Amino acid sequence: MIRAYKFLMRPTVRQSQALSEMLRDHCSLYNGALQERRDAYRHVSRTTVRYGQQSAQLKAVRAFDPERQGRWSFSSQQATLRRLDKAFAAFFRRGKAGEKPGYPRFRSVGRFDTVDFPKDGDGCRWNATPHDPVTRVRFQGVGHVRVHQHRPVVGKVKTVSVKREGKRWYVVLVAERAQPKPIPATGSVVGIDMGLAHFLADSDGRFVPNPRHGRKAATKLSAAQQALSRCKRGSKRRREAVQVVARLHRKVRRQRLDHAHKTALDLIREHDVIAHEDLTIRNMSKTPTPKPVPGKPGAFLPNGAGAKAGLNRSIADAGWGVFLAILNAKAESAGREVMAVDPRNTSRRCPECGHTAKENRPTQEKFHCQECGHQAHADTVGALNVLRAGLARREAQTA
Repeated sequence: MIRAYKFLMRPTVRQSQALSEMLRDHCSLYNGALQERRDAYRHVSRTTVRYGQQSAQLKAVRAFDPERQGRWSFSSQQATLRRLDKAFAAFFRRGKAGEKPGYPRFRSVGRFDTVDFPKDGDGCRWNATPHDPVTRVRFQGVGHVRVHQHRPVVGKVKTVSVKREGKRWYVVLVAERAQPKPIPATGSVVGIDMGLAHFLADSDGRFVPNPRHGRKAATKLSAAQQALSRCKRGSKRRREAVQVVARLHRKVRRQRLDHAHKTALDLIREHDVIAHEDLTIRNMSKTPTPKPVPGKPGAFLPNGAGAKAGLNRSIADAGWGVFLAILNAKAESAGREVMAVDPRNTSRRCPECGHTAKENRPTQEKFHCQECGHQAHADTVGALNVLRAGLARREAQTA
């Protein structure tokens, strides 16, 4: 089993400067490799430059610039080149699939915030001072950096990454461990229905409220973004305003993650099998297609884009995708089973008689079966149908 750990680092002033220089030089390497690929393809020969060729040039690059590129780990620089290669591979894959390709872009220093070390012990060393009660991680060119290790790392550390978030520095570890022992079974099964009025409703009739962290922070975010728009580009005042906006966004993200972790943990502890809707969140939050007026170039018919934009913000604020990813990860560690089922008609099908019709749901919250007269909360009905579909799929898989 592969698990990731993220710890806050507490570097000194000199170490912070060295970490910033490391990010700057890796960003320069990334942009230089991207420029080489662009120039080679624009040449008459239409030459394609690949990762193997650029990796072979690293030795000469380090020898030519020993004070910058030669200062850092060779393996971490290979990881940066591999990162660019993956971006091009994704670009070609999307192009062949008919999706929006998204050609790899040059990165500014402020937008390049991660350096990867593919192997612990090659350019970096986790827990470099095991004799000391204070945990430290060592990076080539930086030194031993203190780490606030708030929980133990289980398993063998495979890769190490440095990540900058605002003015804070984090170390991200990827560790490989044996499959943990499952937690005691409870004999309970549950279906959950994701929503906006409530974060989720389960098949037992309980509801988890939607905290709406983004909406609560909208006023402060709007004021901070307006202040940012009034700042002159390149000024010190603008850099400070950028930090304020980023800090507010980070707070909302942490609040959303905290709520998702706690909600998922409660479900894992109480139930052996959890069924949920297999939501395609990307399609649910798409903007409406413009409707041009026939015979009037540049004119468009109303398409409800304003209302859809508000719905999209609410979907993004709920964080369904993050929650489901956390739920699946926790279920794997605890030995629980999570089933994703087809969401179609889950809130329109009567759990008593099976009658399916859109008239069964006259309002957002009310369910009233037109066939047998059964009444209940629409989200609870959806959760019951999700549970039945999940159990049916589970029996089919075991058969």
